[in-house]
Amino acid sequence: MIVVENLVKKYFEKVVVDGISFKVENGEIYGFLGPNGSGKSTTLKILAGVLKPTAGRVEIEGIDVVSNPVEVKKIIGYVPETPTLYESLTPAELFSFIGGIRGIDEKILKERVNRFVEAFEIGKYMNQFIGTLSFGTKQKISLIASFLHDPKVIIMDESMNGLDPKSARILRELLIKFRDDGKSIIFSTHVLPLAEMICDRIGLIYEGKLIAEGTMDELREKAQEENLEDIFLKLTKSKNEMANIIQALQEVL
Repeated sequence: MIVVENLVKKYFEKVVVDGISFKVENGEIYGFLGPNGSGKSTTLKILAGVLKPTAGRVEIEGIDVVSNPVEVKKIIGYVPETPTLYESLTPAELFSFIGGIRGIDEKILKERVNRFVEAFEIGKYMNQFIGTLSFGTKQKISLIASFLHDPKVIIMDESMNGLDPKSARILRELLIKFRDDGKSIIFSTHVLPLAEMICDRIGLIYEGKLIAEGTMDELREKAQEENLEDIFLKLTKSKNEMANIIQALQEVL
């Protein structure tokens, strides 16, 4: 379970995350959505122990993220927006290194690596330097690296970026399986149909504040809109602005 209470993050006088609170239960997929610059990535980095909050409390499986960041990192899988990998290693070397750091039994590690590598079709890249690979392949490596230790909690920031349709579908099915296995999953995405399809609940963050939260049915009722794209635009006050922009463009084209 993830518990966030009154979370605040400031950079000097600028408030990036402004007192948000939410929970992600075990066996739940929580979509964390918002426009660029709304505070999504900052919040997820705090959950993963990458950033320290200015105020508020975050617990992962009952462990305080600020006072016990190492213990939290043992039980989470964190996939950042941009893959952060040892580019002078090969994927095979990276996975072996992670297995050692995580204390994964060698036989189990080999089985997991083989299955993930086959699923994401990166076998031909296993002995090439990571720095020479495409963004999409690095994203697949980042995903595999985050899942190898079978984490209890999964935190993903725009992790569909760069994936081909087949790999995106595999990731989607993996997330559903992880949820069914009782894991807590939170992810941000701009692929709204994906969020609408697999999320049990969705939180909308806008200018650092959590402006709406609930199931799709609850969000539909709140916004009086049917699909997530229209709900998103209406609740973030972007719908009328977007219509005006489109009209202005049509007048000059």
